[in-house]
Amino acid sequence: MKATKGNKVYTIDETQKDMYQAQGYDITDDAGNIIEYGAGKSVSYGEYKTLEEKALKLEKENKKLKDKLAETNAENKLLQQDKYELENFRKLYSLDEQYAKYPKVAARVISGEPDNWYNEFIIDKGTDDGLAKNMNVMAGDGLVGRIVDANKSYSRVRSIVDDSSEVSGSFLKTSDKCIVSGNLSMMKEGKIQISGLDRDAKVKDGYEVVTSQISSVYLPGILIGYAKNIKKDSTNITQSGYLVPAADFSSLDMVLVITKVKNSKDLEEILGK
Repeated sequence: MKATKGNKVYTIDETQKDMYQAQGYDITDDAGNIIEYGAGKSVSYGEYKTLEEKALKLEKENKKLKDKLAETNAENKLLQQDKYELENFRKLYSLDEQYAKYPKVAARVISGEPDNWYNEFIIDKGTDDGLAKNMNVMAGDGLVGRIVDANKSYSRVRSIVDDSSEVSGSFLKTSDKCIVSGNLSMMKEGKIQISGLDRDAKVKDGYEVVTSQISSVYLPGILIGYAKNIKKDSTNITQSGYLVPAADFSSLDMVLVITKVKNSKDLEEILGK
């Protein structure tokens, strides 16, 4: 009989078999057929190669499955994105229907500061698309702000939540006038300020506030938001409180721009007509 390991082959007798086998040598007959495997071995080389080929095949199949899963995940993300886009278009369509009397252009928000509640942001439409300074911007269920700077292919919008923003408002149900002022610190609680409301005004929480006729830059009748916690001031002359905006300023993606300004003569001068 023989003891073999790698390229080492020794002719042995029965008394030497256990010693060589313990060192990992396979014990074969003179024809080369394995009688016993060396210590620590359980399969033949041929069986090992068969298992190795199966393992490689499984590895390839596993890679194909992973690639397919990655492809499926990518497709799902695209579907989710398409669903999100469709929902945005539905909201814009609904908003467009609410203010059908005003001509409008849809635009996408391409730059902004979400940590600052989009107090100022850039949209992807400009003078080449008929936009101009002071055109009103809407999203969600109502007013977002106005264009403060229009370039050929983009425009800068200042929103009503900006600290420098003031809008002349009117309570839709009672016609009482008020001032809606931006306040970024209050927006952390989802509200901005209402002031200048007559002391005798009979208004309640949830009443709608819209842009008033006397606003210098905002077209009338656009929903600004909903009144909250209206109380008499310490002077006992006026009332003030808060307004919950109709638009979601934590997430602005697409907006509608009303393509006219409050004063048509100003519009003609802006457009050079």
